[in-house]
Amino acid sequence: MYEFELENEDKELKQVGLELMFLTPEKYSNEEGITSVELAKLVNLPLETVKKKLTILKDHGVIRVRGINPKYWRFDEYNFQRLDDSDEIFRLLCSFDDVDFDKYFDYSGH
Repeated sequence: MYEFELENEDKELKQVGLELMFLTPEKYSNEEGITSVELAKLVNLPLETVKKKLTILKDHGVIRVRGINPKYWRFDEYNFQRLDDSDEIFRLLCSFDDVDFDKYFDYSGH
């Protein structure tokens, strides 16, 4: 089980999780999802860090993976909604105090 204190939240895990949570299918290069290399570029983190965070999220059931080489990652909205609101990952991905939503959404109408 992945545990952390919210005061010492894993900002990289949150960054990877939120990017997948708000990633729309139009942004995928493949309909199966996004590769870890593409995701690392989006979040501007080292590939090895992103892979570790993806493993944590996959083990927790909030993302799923398809394929072998390359692997395609997608957020699992259904499983995420089924998490208890006291779950550490749920609380991390739902603490929006420091989130810039402009990064994920285009409000200009384009």
